[in-house]
Amino acid sequence: MTETPATGGRTFDQLDQLSTEELREQAFALARERRDAGFFWSVLRHLPNADEAAALDGAPNSVGPIIDEANALWRELTGHGYEESEPLLRAAFIDYLMKH
Repeated sequence: MTETPATGGRTFDQLDQLSTEELREQAFALARERRDAGFFWSVLRHLPNADEAAALDGAPNSVGPIIDEANALWRELTGHGYEESEPLLRAAFIDYLMKH
């Protein structure tokens, strides 16, 4: 696709060579570090049974706990089995890592 390095110094091709789980771990770690609850919501929306995520209110004063809850919900909804959502999730993880 492109050989322009991401903010982290890696190209799309380098990131695309990683497994989906490696991409998820790196994107989640970065989002947690940045306290970016919006990223977690964006990927949770693409999962089957995503309506369970509506239980989290996303209040701005509770970003830390919300991120932890979103991460736990991710584990519960996926069990790290991405199924038909994998291509979309890979794209979201790579996009996030490329932009930040």
